[in-house]
Amino acid sequence: MEFPSELKYTKEHEWVRTNGNIVEVGITEFAQSELGDIVFVELPEIDSEVTANEKFGEVESVKTVSDLFSPVSGKVVEVNENLEAEPEKVNEDPYGAGWMIKIELSNPDEVAGLMSSDDYAAQVS
Repeated sequence: MEFPSELKYTKEHEWVRTNGNIVEVGITEFAQSELGDIVFVELPEIDSEVTANEKFGEVESVKTVSDLFSPVSGKVVEVNENLEAEPEKVNEDPYGAGWMIKIELSNPDEVAGLMSSDDYAAQVS
Protein backbone atom coordinates (compact mmCIF):
# COMPACT_ATOMS: atom_id res chain seq x y z
CA MET A 1 0.00 0.00 0.00
CA GLU A 2 1.24 3.46 -0.90
CA PHE A 3 1.56 6.46 1.45
CA PRO A 4 3.48 9.18 -0.46
CA SER A 5 6.14 10.80 1.70
CA GLU A 6 5.38 14.35 0.48
CA LEU A 7 1.89 14.18 2.02
CA LYS A 8 0.72 14.60 5.62
CA TYR A 9 -1.91 12.32 7.17
CA THR A 10 -4.61 12.22 9.85
CA LYS A 11 -5.65 9.37 12.13
CA GLU A 12 -9.06 9.56 10.37
CA HIS A 13 -7.32 8.55 7.08
CA GLU A 14 -7.30 11.87 5.22
CA TRP A 15 -4.19 13.15 3.43
CA VAL A 16 -2.98 16.71 2.83
CA ARG A 17 -0.80 18.05 0.00
CA THR A 18 0.52 21.54 0.74
CA ASN A 19 1.01 24.18 -1.96
CA GLY A 20 1.79 27.46 -0.21
CA ASN A 21 -1.29 28.58 1.74
CA ILE A 22 -3.57 26.12 -0.12
CA VAL A 23 -3.89 22.45 0.77
CA GLU A 24 -5.46 19.66 -1.23
CA VAL A 25 -7.33 17.00 0.79
CA GLY A 26 -8.43 13.45 0.03
CA ILE A 27 -8.65 10.04 1.65
CA THR A 28 -5.81 7.54 1.77
CA GLU A 29 -5.35 4.38 -0.23
CA PHE A 30 -5.94 2.45 3.01
CA ALA A 31 -9.26 4.24 3.62
CA GLN A 32 -10.61 3.66 0.12
CA SER A 33 -9.60 -0.03 0.25
CA GLU A 34 -11.41 -0.48 3.57
CA LEU A 35 -14.53 1.27 2.25
CA GLY A 36 -14.74 -0.76 -0.96
CA ASP A 37 -16.36 0.59 -4.13
CA ILE A 38 -17.21 4.25 -3.61
CA VAL A 39 -20.57 5.22 -5.13
CA PHE A 40 -21.14 8.79 -3.84
CA VAL A 41 -19.11 11.66 -2.37
CA GLU A 42 -20.73 14.61 -0.58
CA LEU A 43 -18.48 17.68 -0.45
CA PRO A 44 -18.91 21.18 1.02
CA GLU A 45 -19.74 24.31 -0.95
CA ILE A 46 -16.97 26.59 -2.23
CA ASP A 47 -16.36 29.48 0.21
CA SER A 48 -17.64 27.46 3.19
CA GLU A 49 -15.47 27.35 6.30
CA VAL A 50 -14.05 24.08 7.60
CA THR A 51 -12.52 23.43 11.01
CA ALA A 52 -9.74 20.99 11.83
CA ASN A 53 -11.09 17.64 13.07
CA GLU A 54 -14.69 18.58 12.14
CA LYS A 55 -16.84 16.84 9.52
CA PHE A 56 -16.75 18.39 6.04
CA GLY A 57 -18.55 15.73 4.01
CA GLU A 58 -19.33 12.07 3.50
CA VAL A 59 -18.22 9.23 1.31
CA GLU A 60 -20.63 6.40 0.55
CA SER A 61 -19.51 2.98 -0.56
CA VAL A 62 -21.34 -0.25 -1.28
CA LYS A 63 -20.49 -1.23 2.33
CA THR A 64 -21.09 1.90 4.42
CA VAL A 65 -21.26 5.68 4.74
CA SER A 66 -18.27 7.38 6.36
CA ASP A 67 -17.77 10.94 7.51
CA LEU A 68 -14.91 13.00 6.11
CA PHE A 69 -13.00 15.12 8.62
CA SER A 70 -11.04 18.24 7.76
CA PRO A 71 -7.36 17.94 8.66
CA VAL A 72 -7.00 21.74 8.86
CA SER A 73 -9.07 24.90 9.31
CA GLY A 74 -9.81 27.38 6.56
CA LYS A 75 -12.00 28.27 3.59
CA VAL A 76 -12.91 25.80 0.85
CA VAL A 77 -11.60 27.33 -2.38
CA GLU A 78 -12.21 24.40 -4.74
CA VAL A 79 -14.05 21.08 -4.78
CA ASN A 80 -13.43 18.16 -7.11
CA GLU A 81 -16.67 18.34 -9.08
CA ASN A 82 -15.59 15.32 -11.18
CA LEU A 83 -16.38 13.10 -8.20
CA GLU A 84 -20.09 13.84 -8.59
CA ALA A 85 -20.19 11.88 -11.85
CA GLU A 86 -17.18 9.64 -11.16
CA PRO A 87 -16.91 8.84 -7.43
CA GLU A 88 -14.89 5.73 -8.35
CA LYS A 89 -11.91 8.04 -8.98
CA VAL A 90 -11.37 7.95 -5.21
CA ASN A 91 -10.78 4.18 -5.50
CA GLU A 92 -8.78 4.36 -8.72
CA ASP A 93 -6.46 7.27 -7.85
CA PRO A 94 -6.85 8.40 -4.21
CA TYR A 95 -3.77 10.69 -4.29
CA GLY A 96 -4.44 12.15 -7.75
CA ALA A 97 -7.75 12.38 -9.62
CA GLY A 98 -9.57 11.31 -6.42
CA TRP A 99 -8.69 14.45 -4.44
CA MET A 100 -11.72 16.01 -2.76
CA ILE A 101 -11.31 19.64 -1.67
CA LYS A 102 -8.80 22.48 -1.59
CA ILE A 103 -8.63 24.67 1.51
CA GLU A 104 -7.07 28.08 2.02
CA LEU A 105 -5.40 27.70 5.41
CA SER A 106 -6.49 29.97 8.25
CA ASN A 107 -3.83 28.47 10.56
CA PRO A 108 -0.82 27.10 8.61
CA ASP A 109 0.68 25.71 11.84
CA GLU A 110 -2.00 22.98 11.84
CA VAL A 111 -0.21 21.21 8.97
CA ALA A 112 2.85 20.65 11.17
CA GLY A 113 0.69 18.69 13.63
CA LEU A 114 -0.29 16.08 11.04
CA MET A 115 1.38 12.67 10.71
CA SER A 116 4.23 11.81 8.37
CA SER A 117 3.82 8.93 5.91
CA ASP A 118 5.94 6.70 8.19
CA ASP A 119 3.79 7.50 11.22
CA TYR A 120 0.60 6.88 9.26
CA ALA A 121 1.91 3.60 7.83
CA ALA A 122 2.72 2.45 11.36
CA GLN A 123 -0.82 3.31 12.49
CA VAL A 124 -2.53 1.25 9.80
CA SER A 125 -0.19 -1.73 9.72
